[in-house]
Amino acid sequence: MEHIAILGAGSWGTALAQVLADNNARVTLWTISEEQKEEINKHHTNKEYVGDVILPDTIFPTTSLEDAIKDTKIIVIAVPTKAIREVLGKLKEVLKDKYIFVNVAKGIEPDTNKLVSEIIEDEIPKEHIEGIVILSGPSHAEEVILRQITTIVSASESETLAKQIQYLFNNDYLRVYTSTDIRGVQMCGALKNVIALASGIIAGKGYGDNTRAALITRGMAEIIRYGTHHGALKETFGGLAGIGDLIVTATSTHSRNFMAGYRVGQGEDPKESVNKSKMVVEGIRTAKAVYEELKNLNFEMPITTAVYKVFYENYDVDEAIKELMNRELKSEIE
Repeated sequence: MEHIAILGAGSWGTALAQVLADNNARVTLWTISEEQKEEINKHHTNKEYVGDVILPDTIFPTTSLEDAIKDTKIIVIAVPTKAIREVLGKLKEVLKDKYIFVNVAKGIEPDTNKLVSEIIEDEIPKEHIEGIVILSGPSHAEEVILRQITTIVSASESETLAKQIQYLFNNDYLRVYTSTDIRGVQMCGALKNVIALASGIIAGKGYGDNTRAALITRGMAEIIRYGTHHGALKETFGGLAGIGDLIVTATSTHSRNFMAGYRVGQGEDPKESVNKSKMVVEGIRTAKAVYEELKNLNFEMPITTAVYKVFYENYDVDEAIKELMNRELKSEIE
């Protein structure tokens, strides 16, 4: 029985723990909460994040990083992007071997504009890195935990490692494809959250399907513009990690980013809206990271800019929409 460590016992970490347990793996699930550890250990539930689902008894919770990674060569990172540096800083103190790091968090770090794979390379000494793999795609944890059919991508610079993780997670309800475009897959996963915030805002304002289709399509144009500038393959944006993840995140009430935007569209203060979400709204930080970088780039991302202004400058939503619609006319492919 293969032993896998998952760092982070939120909804996605817990759902993936169940996937691996269903695939006959022994999973150690690391949490910072003693109460959560006791609940999973005694009752095999994690009600705050996955409701009344009964978890397999091959999932073992712990609050010790050292215990979490004992006897494993694969470490899954399922903590929010903003916590990754801190967690990795503690993790590197207990590493004893080489590991495959599998990241499932989606975001770009403000100030550094680094992807999670780059944060891992920053924080973990090279002698402890066997390789880095990204798992991403249209995958609400709320559906995966119910074993509903889902497809995702395993991306790594090493095709061998991408395939290894593909086979580890793939089963009857979770189909995994591979990619070697690790940068593109991460950029898709991060930037779609920004567009989901905007999509939520227009839904909250009461706009219809035409508006949402326009927003998602032009949002994808921004994602492609930014991603290809940073070396991503254009084909990636038409796949599961790209348009697939954007559709599911920008149209669903399962999406914390969509719902945060929706509440703002309904008139709620942006900061209040973010604070109401029990899970991290990653798109807020990503919007800031990209907006700051745009000052040094020779192209525009008007939707991303509007999201930044609404959430960081308390800019009026109706005025932001008006400005988007009154921009200079141009060709669609510009």
